[in-house]
Amino acid sequence: MSSRHAVLRRLTKQWELEDLGSRNGCIVNGVQRTRAELVDGDVIEIGYTFFIYREAVSLEEGEPSLLDGASLLPSVPGLSTMVPSLGRTFARLSLIAQSTVPVLVEGENGTGKELLARAIHELSGRTGEFVPVNSAALPRELIEDELFGHRKGAFTSAVADTPGLVRASDRGTLFLDEIGDMPAQAQAVLLRVLQEREVRPVGATRALPVDLRVVAATHQPLDRMVEDGRFRADLLNRLTGHRVELPPLRARREDLGHLLAALLRRADPELAGQLRIRPRAVRALLQHRWPGNVRELDKAVSSALLLARAEGEIGLDHLPSKVQEALGGAAAARRSEDDARREALLGLLRQHEGNVAAVARAMGKERMQIHRWLKRYGIDPDSFRASDDR
Repeated sequence: MSSRHAVLRRLTKQWELEDLGSRNGCIVNGVQRTRAELVDGDVIEIGYTFFIYREAVSLEEGEPSLLDGASLLPSVPGLSTMVPSLGRTFARLSLIAQSTVPVLVEGENGTGKELLARAIHELSGRTGEFVPVNSAALPRELIEDELFGHRKGAFTSAVADTPGLVRASDRGTLFLDEIGDMPAQAQAVLLRVLQEREVRPVGATRALPVDLRVVAATHQPLDRMVEDGRFRADLLNRLTGHRVELPPLRARREDLGHLLAALLRRADPELAGQLRIRPRAVRALLQHRWPGNVRELDKAVSSALLLARAEGEIGLDHLPSKVQEALGGAAAARRSEDDARREALLGLLRQHEGNVAAVARAMGKERMQIHRWLKRYGIDPDSFRASDDR
């Protein structure tokens, strides 16, 4: 990085990054640029340092205006973030966890919903177990047996008492994963438990009280499912004492660095401190959309670590092919954007006969920006003017 590498300038409606003639230039979204108008989420590379440009990030009183990922402390065990709004969400969980309020965690698959649920359990101070339940896998014909357990002799194969999942989480936390996939019959059974706070094992003559905390998770739009009649409104009301939405990884790319570091330390603590990641690999990791979210990142890191162990650094060729392809996609998208802008400029210059001020008004830009684009694309506005005006 040069001592004076680049400058950020405020335009009327947005910020512009301008390279100051540095040796290596500036790279925006994988493409080398001398100037670039920035939009939210742009990935900026200056030397060996990567930045994510964010617009209108609101900070509340007392929050730091500068965050350093190297010293970032999680407000919830196992969870840390450089996204202020998500940080506030995590901080509130410490208070929510101390109560018995049910929590509904929403987010795409792989965003860390179970990790968040376990953190709530750890913060709660409850002495019982954390019991995860795959809601979609509850067998329709054995729902009450699975949830409530049974007494010895209740049926032919009942050779001993079993507590069931609900009683196993007594004084602890019952985590209902993918609650949106729970069969209708199981929804009715669960609602009864949440209302009465007691269960009656199959074959028992009396109900047993339970003290449990419920955390549910889903990737589905439960409110819409209620409207469509696919999920019980009364059960949703019981589950939503507090709602938490976990954003997808593509919406929190500024967290990618410390997430990578944490995953590497977990996979190989000794090697993690010595391992380098080559710039092109970092670029691909930042440009990839991560449809599988943190779970997909975890698998990519584990695979890359195995392949790169001998070399001591992770290169582009160590990453999964879909991640590698993100580089080509980013460059193609930028070229497509440039082509579209160039065509728009040419069309407006023809329409306004080379009048740059009129083109600027039509595009909602400053004249200076239009002149920059004309220079970048090698367009001479004079060539569009009538011959007697030249």
